[in-house]
Amino acid sequence: MTLESRQFEALAGFARRHPRLAVLTGAGISTASGIPDYRDAAGAWKRSPPMQHQQFMGSQAARQRYWARALAGFRVLAEARPNPAHRRLAELEALGRVAGIITQNVDGLHQRAGSRRVIDLHGRADRVRCMGCGANRMRHDLHAELARLNPRWAEVSARAAPDGDADLEADFSDFRVPDCSRCGHGIWKPDVVFFGDSVPRESVARAFGLLERSDALLVVGSSLMVYSGFRFARAAAREGKPIACFNLGRTRADDLYALKVEAPVEASLAALRALCEGGA
Repeated sequence: MTLESRQFEALAGFARRHPRLAVLTGAGISTASGIPDYRDAAGAWKRSPPMQHQQFMGSQAARQRYWARALAGFRVLAEARPNPAHRRLAELEALGRVAGIITQNVDGLHQRAGSRRVIDLHGRADRVRCMGCGANRMRHDLHAELARLNPRWAEVSARAAPDGDADLEADFSDFRVPDCSRCGHGIWKPDVVFFGDSVPRESVARAFGLLERSDALLVVGSSLMVYSGFRFARAAAREGKPIACFNLGRTRADDLYALKVEAPVEASLAALRALCEGGA
């Protein structure tokens, strides 16, 4: 796919002036891999807001609902494969044009596509952590235990929702959720930042360090409606670092961009890849 000529020329100029990019990605880069996103083109919620941290930690019923739905919904996330947009970013890193990626996604697809310098700002959905003793466990292992404890629920199918959730409403009161086997009482939680929780300071510091070492910031597939990502666009603008955006629809930082390309991210990144390989 190609970009309209005026957008292509603007992108070529941006690539020439800023040879080393920090990249910030959001849900829009993974929709082509079959993973649903949260927001529409206007930046509004498409569905009910996701699980809140305090809700998950404070309610057994909330955890039963979460894990029962995850048995159905996480299959899509676990089976997703990198799409061309992920692969183009990995190639741009190999060419020395991408200094690193800050991703708001929890799907691990950047790493699977071959990107090596990735900061998982919101964690990884394929791991779980005990909130009592800190024990770690692969999520597929916990799901296997959940399926053994809840054979009826293991066969339930539902439409996938973002981040391993599913559109499923039922009486979840008989769903059995195991405690941590190491400490005997800890709560298993996906190793991700739920809404209402804070991004780890170390991740934020690493992301700011990447931005400092880069010539410009490229936002790909994110509305930046959540502050954890928007802060980096605001910091780049404050420091006088140009920002380009590849996104369909409105974003929170529309007034900060030196360049915005409203085209599918796969086409935009393919164009950038071709420009960089050609010496732009």
